[in-house]
Amino acid sequence: MSGLDQSLILPNDEYNQQLVANVHPAGWVNPEPTGRYNMVVVGAGTAGLITAVVAASLGAKVALIEKHLMGGDCLNVGCVPSKGVIRAARAWADLRKAAEFGLQIPAGVKYDFGAVMARMRKLRARISRNDSAQRYMKLGVDVYIGSGRLLGADAIQVEGPAGNRVLTFAKAAVCTGARAAVPATPGLQEAGYLTNESVFSLTQLPQRLGVIGAGPVGCELAQAFARFGSQVYLIETAHGIMPNEDRDAAEIVAQQMLRDGVTLLCCGKNLRVEQGGGGKRLIVDSHGQRHGVIVDEILVGVGRAPNVERIGLEAAGVAYEKNGITVNPRLQTTNPKIFAAGDVCSRYKFTHAADAMAQIVIQNALFPHPFGLGYASVDSLIMPWCTFTEPEVAHVGMYEKDAKEKGLEVETYTYKLDEVDRAILDGEEGGFARVHIQKGTDKILGATIVANHAGDLIGEFSVAMKAGAGAKTIAGTIHPYPTQAEVNKKVVNLWRKAHFTQRTKDVLLKLFAWMRR
Repeated sequence: MSGLDQSLILPNDEYNQQLVANVHPAGWVNPEPTGRYNMVVVGAGTAGLITAVVAASLGAKVALIEKHLMGGDCLNVGCVPSKGVIRAARAWADLRKAAEFGLQIPAGVKYDFGAVMARMRKLRARISRNDSAQRYMKLGVDVYIGSGRLLGADAIQVEGPAGNRVLTFAKAAVCTGARAAVPATPGLQEAGYLTNESVFSLTQLPQRLGVIGAGPVGCELAQAFARFGSQVYLIETAHGIMPNEDRDAAEIVAQQMLRDGVTLLCCGKNLRVEQGGGGKRLIVDSHGQRHGVIVDEILVGVGRAPNVERIGLEAAGVAYEKNGITVNPRLQTTNPKIFAAGDVCSRYKFTHAADAMAQIVIQNALFPHPFGLGYASVDSLIMPWCTFTEPEVAHVGMYEKDAKEKGLEVETYTYKLDEVDRAILDGEEGGFARVHIQKGTDKILGATIVANHAGDLIGEFSVAMKAGAGAKTIAGTIHPYPTQAEVNKKVVNLWRKAHFTQRTKDVLLKLFAWMRR
């Protein structure tokens, strides 16, 4: 099986065998090319899959090339497995605080980490049917298993298990994604480490875990492993966690992680790794104090590096930099026949961002418009995102500092969950909704929500911003009671109340006095 890294699909149990049978089937016979393709897609992660299947559904002749596992990071080593593990960790955490809800759990109740990971693998294998080679062939896509390398402006070679194929194309899309970035930490390579690409192969819980990087991946998995009982040390060079998020939001999550047993070593400097003492020793300076902690495993979560190597970009005249392939707002590369989408070219490393970018590639590559009129643009995307800690942190649009940098006057309103009935009843009061509204209008510039289901709640603000609807629309929308979604209405009502001026009130007082005559 060409290009398949077996180390990322351990253990070799029935669930991983089912996964591989779907997304990198043994004995797969690549098609024989029959003429020029309308679209050749390199990489079968989210961006590549969406590009290929939508193009094929429109009647285009499409080829899809994948050297490893179809489904990409999201299915295999990202969204799907991480959320399976996080859900199990939350179930265990809920059990431990059951007494708060009047529930008496017998002493000695235990969890089985091996069973947790087996459940994850089982569900991942089930979901993998949606991304399978067989399904995409049935949908009209020519699926090639093997490594793709551009030969020139309009040709690519596929190196497969049964020989090479050369495909020619009218248009192509490079959707090769990204991989875990690894810091140049002294001693890290020698000691060995995990990334999101290998951590889900674990079958035993590390009793001591060092996590480098307190972004989304680091925070989500640090909390999950701590809840299962690992002694987790979370190291971040910035002050606090989630350095790119609203600071109030990040602080709420940080406090919860501390309660879950995570040791936070922020403002970490001079990090190095040594071996010995029964494990891997992490030495770091934090807030002026040197710490030396011994762990069994190290998880690296410091960002992503685009997969631009060994795919022939130079031969095709496609420019790229450290941060990925260079594209214009239409996602066209420096070769006008070749587009790119997803993590390989985007600052938004999200599955839903890759999906949205694929739609833009389809419109611009297959339905070109003269003089640039009618093109879809990545600049028009309104991009929400969520970090799936407990509580979750979700955001869309601008932060207050972003608006000010653009010269926009902004009004910011915050409503806490401890004033929302459903959050109180759920015992989930630690959070808030915060909205940024352009002064003098009701235009929503951005919003942040901290709540156990913030990723679900942020959608209302995303839809409003996409539709050009403002705070008045949300304030005038009926929200079912009791739900935590009421916080969205309550926070914009703060804006409405703030704009109920004394002058308006005086006019109404006179009106009501006249009506009593």
